[in-house]
Amino acid sequence: MFRKRFYYFIKVQYLGYRLHGWQKQPSVKTVEGLITKTLGWVMPDAKYKILGTSRTDAMVSAEESAFELFLDHEPLDDLDEFLQLFNKNLPQDIRALKIEEVDEKFNIIQHSKTKEYAYLFSVGDKFHPFSAPFMANFQEDLDIDKMKKAAKLFQGVHNFKNYCVRVSEKSTFDREMLRSEIVENDLYTANFFPEQSYIFHIHASGFLRHQVRLMMGTLVQVGRGELSLEQVEESLLPDTPHLQMDFIAPASGLILKKIDFQ
Repeated sequence: MFRKRFYYFIKVQYLGYRLHGWQKQPSVKTVEGLITKTLGWVMPDAKYKILGTSRTDAMVSAEESAFELFLDHEPLDDLDEFLQLFNKNLPQDIRALKIEEVDEKFNIIQHSKTKEYAYLFSVGDKFHPFSAPFMANFQEDLDIDKMKKAAKLFQGVHNFKNYCVRVSEKSTFDREMLRSEIVENDLYTANFFPEQSYIFHIHASGFLRHQVRLMMGTLVQVGRGELSLEQVEESLLPDTPHLQMDFIAPASGLILKKIDFQ
């Protein structure tokens, strides 16, 4: 029998601090697992599956992520009503932002897109514990000006083989960073945040596993005086295996800020 399938694109945001990343795993709470469970409550008789656009790590948050819903046999009657019911049943640290119907030609993985990440951090004195889900705290004096110069070195087309883990034979290491800079944080505020904090902004069409956190770890090492600007430049060349970066910055400061589909 011919099976009719309907396709929906759903944008979501979530706080990742208590979650073990996007991908569904046994015995732990994940974004995909909680979304799938909620859909089961909202559509108890439906046959469906979902596919996410980005597999964030444990404790990483997303201000804007997305997944595709594949629904068999019957379409959704009212998208606004579905979104309201979906949000009512999702846990409080996950929210659906919008839903739209797409066709079978749309592929959430292969469709051209740009990802924007923000890494939020503070330096010096230990911050208020309430800040922990949102930013990393490096309790030391870091040379922020030097870190800003190092961040600019990532911008443009470079080889990022030294900035990833568990690579496959199919991995492409030449990537273009559309934006890479450290700025003072005036975007995320709370009365318990430290008086001064910073954001490492990084935009590209795609990233390797742990790439952003390894880049941030490298910037921290520059701020400590453990790495020079010249070493950062050298690490971005194709044949510098002796400069494999190994300091992965904490996950809790990383936010998937936005995904643009072109």
